[in-house]
Amino acid sequence: MTSLSHLPPEIRRAIEITPAAGTRERIVDITTTGRRTGRPRRIEIFFYRAHGATYLCSGAGGGPTGWSANLRANPAFTFHLKNGITADLPAHATPVTDPAERAAVLAAIVDDLNQPHDPGTIRPTRLADWANSRLMRIEFD
Repeated sequence: MTSLSHLPPEIRRAIEITPAAGTRERIVDITTTGRRTGRPRRIEIFFYRAHGATYLCSGAGGGPTGWSANLRANPAFTFHLKNGITADLPAHATPVTDPAERAAVLAAIVDDLNQPHDPGTIRPTRLADWANSRLMRIEFD
């Protein structure tokens, strides 16, 4: 579990989403450093909370993603909150490779996406479809 206690309370509340959070509350931008160009790359992405930690995940399918490759090459990035509160947070990403941790986190994410409000776009969301997802644990600097 990564601590958010060093962050201001309003930012902590925006990151500590629960399964009751709506789609807008889960959308952030991230700015990574391009692994080949060294230039900033900003994208919109969903973030997730599971077992007290914050994650980025590529979702179903598990195909290659630029953001994941960029974070593997340079784990430092900026996490941009933009809905309800605006903040640019320096952070670091760590790929989740331990099979037990991956399984537990992906199961929590899929369970979250299958809540009645369903922030996902595919219903029902199946764990088997997410098995090869790019998964990164986030630590805020």
